[in-house]
Amino acid sequence: MSDSTDTAGRNVTQSRRRFLALGGTTAATALAGCSGILSGGDGGDGGTGAGAGQISLSDFRGSGPLVAQRDAPGGTSIEDLPDLSGELTLYLGGGEGGLYLDLINLFEQLYPDFTANHRLEASSDLANTIIEENEAGASPADVFMSIDAGSLGAVANAGATASLPEEALSTVPEAYQDSEGRWVGIAGRARAIPYNTNQISESDIPSTVREFPEAAALEDSMGWAPSYGAFQSFVTAMRLIRGDDETRAWLQAMQDHGITTYDDEFRVSNACADGELTAGFANHYYTLRVQSARESAPIGLAFTEGDAGALVNVSGLEIIDGTDSADLASNFVRHVLSAEAQEFFATRTFAYPMIPGVAPVGDLPRIDDLNPPDINLTELADVAGTVDLLRDAGVL
Repeated sequence: MSDSTDTAGRNVTQSRRRFLALGGTTAATALAGCSGILSGGDGGDGGTGAGAGQISLSDFRGSGPLVAQRDAPGGTSIEDLPDLSGELTLYLGGGEGGLYLDLINLFEQLYPDFTANHRLEASSDLANTIIEENEAGASPADVFMSIDAGSLGAVANAGATASLPEEALSTVPEAYQDSEGRWVGIAGRARAIPYNTNQISESDIPSTVREFPEAAALEDSMGWAPSYGAFQSFVTAMRLIRGDDETRAWLQAMQDHGITTYDDEFRVSNACADGELTAGFANHYYTLRVQSARESAPIGLAFTEGDAGALVNVSGLEIIDGTDSADLASNFVRHVLSAEAQEFFATRTFAYPMIPGVAPVGDLPRIDDLNPPDINLTELADVAGTVDLLRDAGVL
């Protein structure tokens, strides 16, 4: 898509041109700590908020320059949900280095009668485990919480999921949930272009990934992390949009253009801030993490338009078929989509919140201002085909 005004009247050039700056002006109301939304009161449909007064919004919220002076989050508060009570077995795929466990621990502190047993492994490994256990007759898991839609889609396509509650699905845009209601997104991450602001201006960055191999300003000065799951989801999206032959040709063209391989996308983003790279391919939140830790770092963030480079993937949840704790699992999903939990994802992991009432951090554009490709995220499940293609192209 070229720079133009879209059908909604939004200037897409401006939306892509936005980049992050420290000391953002998004927030107007300071909330340094407890907002009172968890401070007692009867839950609207039965929740009593056990432990209220001990856990506040500030416990869910992160800190740092990108988080200061935020408005109170909107959406359904935990206080308006039934209490969590009982024991749940959670298969946790990834989880941002343990950050998701911090959220679960907050729930356990808030509800003394709630326990979440967990098994933490790679999302793809747990997806295969659930599928095998389901084929054998039953899985010990009640809920699968994964950091990518592909793994969620693999489990759903294997017929190993139960229906999600409408109360949860109705809070999340349709683009970020399964079309059959088998999984729902809980946190979003956009593919983006981190770049060194001392070496290049935003106008030098192409609007589509197709143009990158011809961008003279980026020759021999870009980085990627092809072993990283997020990069492989991006390539899977490109295969869905352009087919395997064109995707293979693009991968080869980028190698011919001169690109450096890194182990992960946080290193790609730091290399941009250090001037080691002019630009790179990475999820958006790595640039925010660099900015949060290094306020003067010369790093900006740009987005492509309407192609695989603009993919918005999600972490999500699904309830496993055959669970004996269906009601508790449904209530748990609603808690993860509460205002407080979505504030957790926005301010602690710098992810895109999935409910409209919670804003992303800093000057990050709202998720509705991005222009992701029109693909079904469940179709990102074919990661094995992508890995084969990356090996065939000499990238892995």
